[in-house]
Amino acid sequence: MTVGFGIIGCGMISRFHASALGEIDSARLVGCFDMMPASADRFAEEAGCTAYHDLDEMLANPDIHVVTICTPSGAHLDPAVAAANAGKHVLVEKPLEITLERCDTIIAACEKNNVKLGTIMPSRFSGANRELKKAIEDGRFGRLTLGDTYVKWWRNQDYYDSGGWRGTWAMDGGGAYMNQAIHNVDLLYWFMGEVATVNGCTATLAHERIEVEDVGVACVRFANGALGVLEATTSAFPGLLKKTEIHGTEGLAIIEQDHILRWEFAEENDRDAQIRAEYALKEGSTGGAADPKAISHAGHRDQFRDFLEAIEKDQKPAVDGYEGRRSVEIILAIYQSSWTEQAVKLPLAKDPERPA
Repeated sequence: MTVGFGIIGCGMISRFHASALGEIDSARLVGCFDMMPASADRFAEEAGCTAYHDLDEMLANPDIHVVTICTPSGAHLDPAVAAANAGKHVLVEKPLEITLERCDTIIAACEKNNVKLGTIMPSRFSGANRELKKAIEDGRFGRLTLGDTYVKWWRNQDYYDSGGWRGTWAMDGGGAYMNQAIHNVDLLYWFMGEVATVNGCTATLAHERIEVEDVGVACVRFANGALGVLEATTSAFPGLLKKTEIHGTEGLAIIEQDHILRWEFAEENDRDAQIRAEYALKEGSTGGAADPKAISHAGHRDQFRDFLEAIEKDQKPAVDGYEGRRSVEIILAIYQSSWTEQAVKLPLAKDPERPA
């Protein structure tokens, strides 16, 4: 069976969705919609699908089974709920939404309509990160003691000025954490387990005319007792590859972008040398450190395949709505800690209120 896809929101990230779908034999991009009809028309011509100027008309097409949401972060709720109410499975770009209440509304709509919900977190599908997750699950690190992740990127002022929604609380939901580093926030939670408390500090130092942070540091205590650090910035010229470091009493792994820099364990096994060779750092990798368009669509492709398998086998996708909600909750806790200058415990009882 060929599964038909529709895309809502025809900005930059929609091109990655189209490229990913083009590499999946069982998927076909059927239609697209954007609040700006000209944007939908341009995208449809590029991608070879039908442009819709009315969302309800697109959602009424029986050849569309899955809808991906590529609108700005704070505009995910309405189209996601509309798609669920139309009986379509829903894949939402990160973040799932910008508040816990809005995340919960999307989750509830999908459950009510018995459709699958996924949150786009392609970093979970890289080979290096999957090897690391398996090593943790196999107990090769002994007791986990420290988990750190760093997203030290550069975005010039033009990046924020290029769209009226960029850098706003209402539509971006946050800055370097919510927009850029959320993938690594998700990874660190995935590797280290539930977060118990955070101490966060954020600032806006390098950009004008934005409401949100362009630099932040957070100390994390995980439920298993391990500690960690989450650093995020768009003000580190010229931009570095993102990095994650996992430490334990019997192992060490350092992954830069999707490449392994260090992979050492107290007890080596037969695959360790192969893993180090297969995922060694490649020359010329940039990973979006300075250019948001300079990322690969391979992770999207693999996540789409996982989502299609979840539909076929009626099982939970690897990154469902609840998993997507967790990274939003951690980031909101960091913001709350920064605003109140106090440690914040998780889970959050409600969405934090920004100071006036």
